[in-house]
Amino acid sequence: MNYALYSQLLWIWIAVALVAFLYLLRENAPYGRHVRPGWGPTLDNRLGWFLMEFPVVVVFLSALLWSGPDISLLPGLFSACFLCHYLNRSIIYPLRLRTLGKRMPLAIVLSAVGFNFINGFFLGYYFSHFAEYPDSWLLDSRFLAGLVLFWAGLAINWHSDNILIHLRKPGTTDYVIPEGGLFRWISCPNLFGEMLEWTGFALMTWCLPAFAFAIWTAANLVPRAMAHHRWYRQTFSGYPGDRKAIIPWML
Repeated sequence: MNYALYSQLLWIWIAVALVAFLYLLRENAPYGRHVRPGWGPTLDNRLGWFLMEFPVVVVFLSALLWSGPDISLLPGLFSACFLCHYLNRSIIYPLRLRTLGKRMPLAIVLSAVGFNFINGFFLGYYFSHFAEYPDSWLLDSRFLAGLVLFWAGLAINWHSDNILIHLRKPGTTDYVIPEGGLFRWISCPNLFGEMLEWTGFALMTWCLPAFAFAIWTAANLVPRAMAHHRWYRQTFSGYPGDRKAIIPWML
């Protein structure tokens, strides 16, 4: 595949993200607290998370190693950052969940597999076929700022997930108001952290597939956070009124 065709496909993929964003503003994805009947067969929540997220590891590595195992320093570093997130999300995170008995629609799992397959391929293929970074990129302000944003976002995401996981006693499924960390200002710091991660990733890699991935992340997570925020306010009469949904003091 030449770069002209590759970039055209990516721009189409970005356009699809904008359509998905408009759809998700109107229709909550039916998993987690928003699960509802009418979406077909379901499976265990933890198994669903693994099946949703692990394929991106396989597809990304397959595309990355398409031309052989010889990967230069910076694409290797970027790949390690990407895999660090997804190995946690697909293996460690599901094992830590305390969601005994919770189910997830198979349709959601399959749609996420498709999403991850496309993004994983675009990124892995770029790093193995088109990526060219001079050694001076390690001192470029875009690389340094993006690297800081990526790891700050990862830390926020993991810390917020840890708070949410420990809200429940083992074997319970009740929801309570989360406190601590960035929950002081927003309802979904875990989602904010993930958006920050992939924004930083796009900045430090400075490539179209990473920007497309950051756009897709926002298209998925902003509507999700707004739905969570509405749910919290409707469910808990004492929910803090000064919290925003996903961006402190803004949204």
